[in-house]
Amino acid sequence: MSERKSMPIYMAALPLFIMIVAMGFTIIKYEGAPHIPLLLGAFSASIVALFYGYSWNEIESSFYSGIHKALPAIVILLLVGLIIGSWIGGGIVGSLIFYGLKLISPGYFLISIMLLCTVVALSIGSSWSTMATIGVAGMGIGISMGISEPMIAGAIISGAYMGDKMSPLSDTTNLASGIADVPLFEHIKHLLYTTLPAYVIAAVIFGIVGQRFSVTGYESEQISLIMENLQSQFIISPWLLLVPVVVIVLVLLKIPALPALSVGVVLGFLCQVLIQGDAVGTGVLSLYDGYQLNTENELMNNLLNQGGLSSMMYTISLTIVAMIFGGVIEGTGMMKKMMDGIIHLVRSTRALVPATILTSIGTNITMAEQYISIIVPARMYADTYNQKNLHRKNLSRAVEDGGTVTSVLVPWNTGGIFVAGTLGVETLSYLPYAFFNLATPVISILLALTGFSIVKAGLEEKSSSKMNRNIG
Repeated sequence: MSERKSMPIYMAALPLFIMIVAMGFTIIKYEGAPHIPLLLGAFSASIVALFYGYSWNEIESSFYSGIHKALPAIVILLLVGLIIGSWIGGGIVGSLIFYGLKLISPGYFLISIMLLCTVVALSIGSSWSTMATIGVAGMGIGISMGISEPMIAGAIISGAYMGDKMSPLSDTTNLASGIADVPLFEHIKHLLYTTLPAYVIAAVIFGIVGQRFSVTGYESEQISLIMENLQSQFIISPWLLLVPVVVIVLVLLKIPALPALSVGVVLGFLCQVLIQGDAVGTGVLSLYDGYQLNTENELMNNLLNQGGLSSMMYTISLTIVAMIFGGVIEGTGMMKKMMDGIIHLVRSTRALVPATILTSIGTNITMAEQYISIIVPARMYADTYNQKNLHRKNLSRAVEDGGTVTSVLVPWNTGGIFVAGTLGVETLSYLPYAFFNLATPVISILLALTGFSIVKAGLEEKSSSKMNRNIG
């Protein structure tokens, strides 16, 4: 192995710059997929790392390390494909759409689906599980009402991430409080200062915008036609709604997401075979290729021809490519070099929280993984918060405000990839309507600059911190 040379920050940032420029041309100008720009970034990072003394074995190991971190997300994506295919084939999604059209007024749909997703995510602690179940049905209901798909996705995302962020059962909420060494409920209470205003802003906007979709006579006829078509294609029953209820209850009982979603897949398959009367082979095909419906109603076809393992392959391949880029950036020290440069620029207490938030957003862009956007900045800035006499709950809130909610806004991040694959809406299309996710980091930065809700460290916390460092 050749001797390593010190890597200047501009060389560490070069692969990221190349990737972002290539991504801009590919997505904006050519409307292509983000896979190749990410691979170009990984290739550029590999060349830089070789030049500065890293061996090829070390670089290759960083690829695999990045992919390994994405494996839990990949397995969930596979299950989401299965669950969508089986729930459509089993008539579960059809029943949810039918009763949703019957009960919810189009004028209040956006705010209703946002509130529903909030309650479910708050209860089960998972934005992903909420979007994969309630979110998929919500897309179907909203599209049937003639509401813009990106707008529906924005409402679902806003509600799901609000509930996830404030839930004591959420993995990201527990991760942020744990890494920053802040009691869980103290962390959640501190989140209210930034989360509640962002949520109110989103609710007001969706409430006002939703009034554009009040039912006209023509639209009422269209909705009635869709409901009739659903009844002609599926056995519609309120009993089928028990399947998503079972999945939600399992998660509430703290059953891990994988077995809980697996139960949902099995129940959906059984509903398709035993209740809808389809052959076993048809049910198996729905699990792999998604449900296949061929009617004269094009909206119905687009609405229900979804799901299956095959529908997730694009999403999974993008996840793998993104994590290859993230892995090499982290494994070769480039990420740390860029982070060190940021810390060096942070001189004032007032700039520390905005710097943390922007670092979490930057980590979501470069590392393409939500959990890393919490872990890396929290570890990186912990000592600086202590030195500047700031309570660590400012740190835990900052990494949530910058990391948790923005992962879904990056097309190549696991969050953005998941939503695009699950809800069927491209990231850049729904991004302008994810009002909660957009508003949260902005509000958090504004509060930090004004000093409002920024808490100083108490004597007890400083003593505890000093003791922990002495023990370490």
